[in-house]
Amino acid sequence: MSGPSVAVIDIGSNSIKILVAARNAEGFLTAQKYRTIDARISAGISRTQPRLSEEGMARGLAAITDLLDEAKAHSPSKIILVATSAVRDALNQEEFIERVALATGHRIRLLSGEDEAKLIGRGLTCDPALTTLRDFHVFDLGGGSLECLAFRERMIEQAVSLPLGCVRLAERFVADLEAPFSRESAQAIADHTRTTLAQARFKFSLPATAIAVGTGGTLTTMRTIVAARSGDTLEATPTFISLAEIRTMLDWLSGLTLPERKQVPGLPPARADVFPTALATLIALAEVGHLRGFENSLYNLRWGLVAETMEL
Repeated sequence: MSGPSVAVIDIGSNSIKILVAARNAEGFLTAQKYRTIDARISAGISRTQPRLSEEGMARGLAAITDLLDEAKAHSPSKIILVATSAVRDALNQEEFIERVALATGHRIRLLSGEDEAKLIGRGLTCDPALTTLRDFHVFDLGGGSLECLAFRERMIEQAVSLPLGCVRLAERFVADLEAPFSRESAQAIADHTRTTLAQARFKFSLPATAIAVGTGGTLTTMRTIVAARSGDTLEATPTFISLAEIRTMLDWLSGLTLPERKQVPGLPPARADVFPTALATLIALAEVGHLRGFENSLYNLRWGLVAETMEL
């Protein structure tokens, strides 16, 4: 029997997600509800002075309201709203926060990049499939930022947030999102990713044999596409995604126009415009870190917030 539950709504750059989770009789966290709404509140995030648009704020508020309504069925003991890169970087962040508070009665907790990275790391430690890992890297690619972590003996040794989100880079380096993804765009994204990583204080300090864990929508979407093409479920697909597999998928999708990508089974239409950018970013990241690929985990920021709230 589960104990009291906690609901977390994560207001990201590309999507807004909910997790309702509780602790079971064995003491492990279990999900009672999860859902993602692709609201894309972050349009314009790559500008020098980014602002949340009226349309983006309206989409965000509608998604938050819907998810709060769905959470009611689980009677959570606590509801937490957090926002990451898109709201964090916006000059009019307070306007959006006040608008949400007025409409819902809930005030958004604005996470710093460092807080976001550390909470993602805490969420990863809740994944039963990763309990045997001691030293490992974690990378979470979102719409606005890339969180990079290094764990040693299951303790966070490094946590860095970098402005390498797929929405941000697509706006900056892809001239025509409707057209096939060009080699020039892929090269520009790769060069920028390598430069940003080189300038960051994050170092790939673990042995080359260490596992790289990947979270966020890109790798999960890739597994969903693989599942749809083979007639399997997401759960039936391998959790490890090799660098070669990411390259193969990018080569395939790069030749498609946006309307054609939107027809790919398993690829959410709302993500089809930025998905090649996300793959190109992961490829560059893996090449810089000499990573064989990524072990995909569905545990993330939301799980970390639940664990923090329940003091696990």
